Amino acid sequence: MRRRMRGVAVAAIALTSVMTMAACAKDSGGGSNNGSAGTGAACEFAEAPSAPATSNTSAANGDKVDASALKIGLAYDIGGRGDASFNDSAAAGLDKAIADMGVKKENTRELSAAPNEDESAKQTRLRQLASEGFNPIIGVGFAYAESLKVVAPEFPNVKFGLVDSAVEGATNVTPLLFAEQEGSFLAGVIAAYQSKKCHVGFVGGVEIPLIQKFEAGYVQGATTAAPKVKVEKKYITPAGDFTGFQDAPKGQEAAKGQIDKGADVIYQAAGASGKGIFSAAKQANALAIGVDSDQYNQATVADTKDVIVSSMLKRVDVAVYNFVKAVAKNDLASLPKVFDLKVNGVGYSTSGGKIDAKLQGILEGYKAQIIEGKIQVKDKP
Repeated sequence: MRRRMRGVAVAAIALTSVMTMAACAKDSGGGSNNGSAGTGAACEFAEAPSAPATSNTSAANGDKVDASALKIGLAYDIGGRGDASFNDSAAAGLDKAIADMGVKKENTRELSAAPNEDESAKQTRLRQLASEGFNPIIGVGFAYAESLKVVAPEFPNVKFGLVDSAVEGATNVTPLLFAEQEGSFLAGVIAAYQSKKCHVGFVGGVEIPLIQKFEAGYVQGATTAAPKVKVEKKYITPAGDFTGFQDAPKGQEAAKGQIDKGADVIYQAAGASGKGIFSAAKQANALAIGVDSDQYNQATVADTKDVIVSSMLKRVDVAVYNFVKAVAKNDLASLPKVFDLKVNGVGYSTSGGKIDAKLQGILEGYKAQIIEGKIQVKDKP
């Protein structure tokens, strides 16, 4: 009798295994799925758009330009060159101008901001560059907007570029604006497809409208791809406290909190604090999505690059390079009003090999729908 009962139990276990394998086979994401979000199961996905036959993005202008006569100044935001994020992207644009357009390295100058510095420090930095004959000068970040209202009129012959903001009435300040929400939408799609639990997270550096654009696009992308996905959201510091962009330990703490709640893919828009977010993901065997630069290839986060599934590319490098090129050609009108998906101003990286051909096709399908206006991406949460 005991032997017969044991045989029945074995048969039941075998039947359960077969049913489980059948359920896995039905899951479009390639993992187990019981249809409920946040319970350890992969997502059920909405029908994805087909990838377009050809790219919808505009080709870069390949004409050769001589910018060797220019003296270029960069006023970085907090973190400066080496932040593995926003500022490094701007630095890459300058480096490309040196390589492609004959800009002489000795005719460039790079200065960086300090956390929570007084507004007068930014004005002094910009005046120093302008007084030393640098033209053009690029303010890397919206934090320079107030200072440029004061400094730009003092140097009417200097061409200023301003990343992420505009200065109304200042004819010598060119805004370099981005559709961060569009690139973040694609990051949300990536997170949903990479999550094994249908539970993802977002960590922002500072709770300000600019970073909320990243959050809004990410959440919309994730929920469009997987309507039942659960999304955690956290900002390291409130508006006004900009240390949230340069506090890796707090970034690590914020990410760990989301991972402890069940999130297994974290998207960060937190500047240098992202280093801590990557560390938290590595320690927990989770995944992360970088921001601004292709962070998989950034030397300063090389020890955690294996967790970086992709990065949302905010092509500050393209904006800086194109601004320098437009100044050299004396044709600022050629610059786009917004660096969006259509002009390759934002996008996603595939370094590391975690974005396979199937997922890339899905991403290109969503990208095409955004470019065509079939999907309107929100810029506010």
